[in-house]
Amino acid sequence: MAKNIHSDQRYIIGLVNNDAVIINEIYKRCAAKVKSWITFNNGSEDDAADIFQEALMDVYRQAKYKSLELTCPIEPYILLICKRKWLNEIKKKSILPVTNSEEDLLHIGEDTFANADELENQEAQSKLFFRAFEKLGDRCREIIEWSMKGEAQEKVAESLGVTYGYLRKKKSECMASLIKLVQSYKTEE
Repeated sequence: MAKNIHSDQRYIIGLVNNDAVIINEIYKRCAAKVKSWITFNNGSEDDAADIFQEALMDVYRQAKYKSLELTCPIEPYILLICKRKWLNEIKKKSILPVTNSEEDLLHIGEDTFANADELENQEAQSKLFFRAFEKLGDRCREIIEWSMKGEAQEKVAESLGVTYGYLRKKKSECMASLIKLVQSYKTEE
């Protein structure tokens, strides 16, 4: 089956040719999304800048030495690579086994393009989620943010100065409100 090369392939060509205008466009299209995702996931702006640079170097090497052909838009593709790199960074810091080594990132296949397409869909879902999330009250946002960090609920309750029972009940109510808002936005589209 022939691959449909995406029009964003021009960014890959520009990157390999060190075209400053194209590289600047890649930064404009992708850097803010990467920064936003990494800072939302316990990283700093410096971490985001480093990860973005590393991802561009990986894409460059893929294009130069492995004839990378882009079959999806560049943003989800680069964001996917950055997400993988950041998750690996977090795992390294917490002394957990790393899922993808540098070498694994050089063997990006069709599944990565499918993942990037899926990521684009997830991005649309994320926008709906954040739009709804912003409409919640301060307490609900605080509870959901704490819960998303993956800490034990007892610890979250203690940090928020509430009982474990109250936290569970309130979290359930907040999630129900969030889901309702997301669904109402979906029907608007």
